[in-house]
Amino acid sequence: MDNRSLNNLNTLHPKLRQTAIDAWTEAQAAMPANVQIIVIQGLRTFAESDALYAQGRTAPGQIVTNAAAGQSYHNYGLAFDFAMVTNGKNDYIVGPNWMKVVAIMKAQGMTWGGDFPPSIYDAPHFENKFGHNWRDLLALHNAGTFIPGTSYVDI
Repeated sequence: MDNRSLNNLNTLHPKLRQTAIDAWTEAQAAMPANVQIIVIQGLRTFAESDALYAQGRTAPGQIVTNAAAGQSYHNYGLAFDFAMVTNGKNDYIVGPNWMKVVAIMKAQGMTWGGDFPPSIYDAPHFENKFGHNWRDLLALHNAGTFIPGTSYVDI
């Protein structure tokens, strides 16, 4: 596994982290030699979410997210995004190799952003909410209900 992916996966909530690493290892092993899958985002701070949410609204650029700070599962380490590189070039075609990744992640209990409604379709995204909605997670965050010694909400 490449260092960038491993570093990003290691930012995930402890409840998801090892499952995601194991699934990622399995998914990469299922790829042809010319295809690499890279985790491009794991945990996202509230400040990073605010900056992304501002894009296309109050800041230059195109809208890239519908989730303000606290509304994204990335904010709790329960989501990650990936990219596929085929023959050294970014490949965002949701084809057979992409779907191999999806099948492996779903088998590990993750939800795929490609199954979201069209208005929030997010093909590079996976998450596991462990039965919590973002409002519950935000309430835990705001109450300071963290795993001792960490900044991860205790779920």
